[in-house]
Formats: sequence, structure tokens, C-alpha cells
Amino acid sequence: MGYTLAQKIIKDHLVSGEMTAGNEIALRIDQTLTQDATGTMAYLEFETMGVDRVRTELSVAYVDHNTLQSGFMNADDHRFIQSMAGKYGLKFSRPGNGICHQVHLERFGIPGKTLIGSDSHTPTCGGLGMLAMGAGGLDVACAMGGGAYYITMPKMMKVVLKGKLRPYVTAKDISLEILRILSVKGGVGYIIEWGGEGIKELSVPERATITNMGAELGATTSIFPSDEVTKKFLEAQGRGGSFRGLSSDRDAVYDKVVEIDLDKLEPMIACPHSPDNVTTVRSLEGKKVDQVCIGSCTNSSLYDMLKVAAILKGKTVHPDVSLSISPGSKQVLTMLADCGALTDILASGARVLECACGPCIGMGFSPNSGGISLRTFNRNFEGRSGTKDAGVYLVSPETAAASAVNGYITDPTSLGEAPCVTVPDSFRIDDSSVIGPLDPEDAREAEILKGPNIRSFPETEPIEDALEAELTLKVGDNITTDHIMPAGSKILPYRSNIPYLSQYCFEVCDPDFPERAKKAGKSVIIGGENYGQGSSREHAALVPLYLGVKAVIAKSFARIHAANLINAGIIPLTFSDPSDYDRLDQGDCISLKNVLSSLESGDFILEDTDRNTEIHLKGNFTERQKKIIKAGGLLKYVGQGNL
Repeated sequence: MGYTLAQKIIKDHLVSGEMTAGNEIALRIDQTLTQDATGTMAYLEFETMGVDRVRTELSVAYVDHNTLQSGFMNADDHRFIQSMAGKYGLKFSRPGNGICHQVHLERFGIPGKTLIGSDSHTPTCGGLGMLAMGAGGLDVACAMGGGAYYITMPKMMKVVLKGKLRPYVTAKDISLEILRILSVKGGVGYIIEWGGEGIKELSVPERATITNMGAELGATTSIFPSDEVTKKFLEAQGRGGSFRGLSSDRDAVYDKVVEIDLDKLEPMIACPHSPDNVTTVRSLEGKKVDQVCIGSCTNSSLYDMLKVAAILKGKTVHPDVSLSISPGSKQVLTMLADCGALTDILASGARVLECACGPCIGMGFSPNSGGISLRTFNRNFEGRSGTKDAGVYLVSPETAAASAVNGYITDPTSLGEAPCVTVPDSFRIDDSSVIGPLDPEDAREAEILKGPNIRSFPETEPIEDALEAELTLKVGDNITTDHIMPAGSKILPYRSNIPYLSQYCFEVCDPDFPERAKKAGKSVIIGGENYGQGSSREHAALVPLYLGVKAVIAKSFARIHAANLINAGIIPLTFSDPSDYDRLDQGDCISLKNVLSSLESGDFILEDTDRNTEIHLKGNFTERQKKIIKAGGLLKYVGQGNL
């Protein structure tokens, strides 16, 4: 029996464990990336480990999230990250150089290599044939220090693309279609490999759009073969020497196979407030639009921007619509300027924003009250845009541009003949905004620059054998990390200040939760299916830790968030019988006894003292995870010499 592409890369990087689905494996990591919203905490954690230099082949620190400097906080974080990068051997991508995933795809991604990043959309580089995974900041810090990355060996899913995309139907529509088929939890526990005749017509940026949005499926990662399309892209970036052809064996076996007929696919749209709430654009045509945002790590490549410019050329954005354009990198922006496409965009009345995440992370350009916003982004969670009552829809750049001109949701296939857009055979190479590390001799004396907003990692403590606590919050299915720890321009500047952030924890669900949790001292949270989906932000575990949360009990967990809870020393438990979720209410007093022995057996008993009932829970932990929980979290575990 042959290997899938992902299995081949895993085999080449396997440090320990058996490649059997469900087993814990440890992987050697070649590259890491961080962004500034998660990076500050990751570098504080790395500094605590006492390692003198990063031990990966390449680690890059990007600044792309907190670029709105309305106070000293973001600028201080940028300065801190740059000083850490210089001292410890990382490359530093300056603000304005671009979104981490777009820049990494352009300048650093290598087929066959492993990459983890403190951002859930790190799988973007799977479009190049990398095994690229999102992770919590602590896991990234450990990998930078030379430690392995531990995951549960995933199952393998193959998505076969048949046929060929019709004009105005795009890679984004493929992403939305697979979300419609599988849902936001349909990829949990899988690595998704894309194949079939249909992939031959997809460029690397188009493939990267698809692997980027695999994060919304809950997949461990997504990956495309490295083929002639990959080679052409790398040669255009002046990196042809990095090419390596990679594909699955003909007799590789997959646990699940899904087929999509591209000949029948049409423009798709995700409706509020979930990426899998998908229907056809045609079914919503004519709905009034207030705002359109084009960009983000999903759709901000040169190819995307050239298509948008061609649709906008000679036209004017509808007077009732505000249109923003966020190029994904400095390379994209300068090449748009060089060829005149930027002039066409500006002439339409669009507002060109910085090469950064911007509106996607809620950093400016929020919609009007109750507004309808079409976005080429990957997430449309409630409140993420910065306007709680806005209706945010996810669409392709073509649908977005057509709708911006008409003022209502428009199926781009109605525009007539599609403009012919070609990408140059060579890209403009300018890495002047990537600053290299200091020489090791100079690095020894280099100062780490910390501003007053940068606080330490929350203190953790070894787990106790008995827990008596209040159920301070009960929430439903598909709770995202945006629900737990919101983003946006008001909150993101305080990502390095856990005490300040704590007052916003679960603000979207229950603004009284922080005070209630503080008053309780020790507490437990109850959740439904797919708890913690979305961003990899470990703040969604660190802030509850600071507020005294000792355990989270849910019907099921998203992969990265469950790992982040364990890393923080919080126990994630699931109901043995999911219907028992209905037997617990917020405010109940509960107890967990014999926690240490229950960790070993995996069987926990919750006693609800208010109701005089017992509920059986499960804790499926690896031997390493048990040790981490007992130690009081990963940082304490590493401090015991376990990197």
C-alpha cells in the first residue's frame, strides 16, 4: 500500500510515534511563522525557555495584524518582536511588507517542508506542497527552540476535482462548495489532499486560496501536489532551486473521497454568520450591498487583484457602496502600480488600504449599522467585522467587484465575456522590508525592548486531585475563538496584556462573564459541538486561565483550541453522552474528584451538587498531554527539561 503526499512528508519528518490514525506523533519542524497579534506572547514564551538561538531552518516574524497604531501599544509590540527576531535568529517582516501567508507563499515556502505558524491559516502554504499547520503560540515557541510538534495522526481525505472552471467561477467558489458539502467541522481529524484533472488549471495562488480556507473545515491542514504549476510559480519568484516534485503514490489509500464537478460549479456565497452557510450567488442576486472588502490572506494575490482591476476598469463604484482593496503584499502592490492596474482600481473610487489583514481581523473598515458587507475573506463570524449587527457574506473577488459596481449582489457570470488576465512570468523581487537577524556575537549583547503594555504569561499551577467549582458559563455549538476572545481595533493592541484582555472575554456571548468568573475564583465552562473553532489564538485559553477557568466541558472541540487549553493547564473534557449537556445549567456547583487517576483512565465523573446527579465525562489524552496537565501547562512542563 502506497503513501499519500501528506504521509510521505510526515514519514520524512517523524521524530516519534506510529503513523496510524489516532496515535500521537511528533514531527520535526523546518519552518515557523508568527504574526504580531499572537507573536508577542509566543516570543515571551520563547524567551522564558532560555534557548539562545532558534533551531529551525527558517523562522519569520511578521507584522500584519496590529498595524493601526492609535496608541503606543502596537508600536511597542512591533519593536519588541523586532528586537527578539534580531537577538534570537529570526527574519523580521516589517509592517507594510504584507500578510504573513501571502509573503511566506511568495518568498519562503518550499515543497516538502514542514511549517507551523501561530495563525490558523498557515495551511495556505499547502498550495505549494508544504505540510503547513496552524498552532498555538506555545507550540510554535517550542518548535523554534528545537522541540518537535505533537499532533494526533490525522486520517486522509482526498478531494477530486473533475472538469474545468467556467469563466467567473473561481477557487474561492471551490472553497465555499467544499464547506457547503462538509460543514465547518467536516474536516476535523483529517488532512485534505486535493487532486484530479481539475487541479492542473489552478495556479499556486488559487491553490493557496483553497488550502487557506481548509482551516474553516477544521482540517489539520490541506495540501496540493508539487508539480509543473508549482515549479513555474517558484521560478517566477526567483526561487526555482527550491522546487521539488511531490505527489501521492498511485496506490495510496484514503479514508474518505469527495468529488466536485467543476463544469457544474457556479459562483457561491457564504451567508451570515458561518463560512458553511453557503448558497449560490444567483439565489441572492439583487440584494442591496453597503460595503465590499477585497483582500485578506485568502484572496489578495496579484492574480486576484488583476482580475478585480479588469472588472473595475472604466467603471465607478456604486454611490451607495464603500469599497476597500487590501493587496496581500508589497510585491503585489508594486506590481499593480507598475502595470497600471492600481490606477484602474483608484479611478473606480475604491479605497486602497495597507498591505495587511485590516478589515478581516476587525482592524478598521467596519460596516455601517445593520450593513450588508461582501468580503473576499475566510470568516464571517458574528461581530468579527467590528459591527455586531452587520450581515457579512463571503464571496470571490469577481463577485465582490461586480457587486461593488452594481450596488447589489451580482452573479459575475452576468457581466458578459470575462476579461483576459495573465500573470507575468517573473515577479518583482524586493526583500528590503525583511530584516535579517543580528550576528550571533552582536546578538549576545542585544537588548530586548519591552513597553509597559507587555505583561508576562499568566501564572499556572499543577492540577489538583479534586476540583470544586461553579459552572460560570454555558454556550452552544460552534463557539469560535472570536466569541471567546474577540479581535478588532479596540482589543488587539492589548494582546500582550492578559489582565486587560480579560475584561472582554466572551463579550459577544455574555459581557458579565469576566466579573462572574473572577468572583467565583475557580470555574468551569460548558460548550456544545466544535467548541473553539476558528483562529489559533491561544489568548482564547490564556484569558480564561487568568480568570480561573480550570476545565472546559463540551460535546466536541476544535483541534488547535483543545491543544491550547492543555498547554495552558486547562482540562478539556467531553460528554460521554452528549445529551448530558442538557442536564447542566449555568450557575450549577460541580465537583470533579480523583482527577489524577481519571487522567490516567480517561474516565471522569462530574457531580452536580445542586442537582445531586452524576455525569460521565471523557478525557482522551496522550501520555505527554497527561504530564503537561499535571505540571500545570506546557511552559511549566518545558521548564522541567522536557523541550
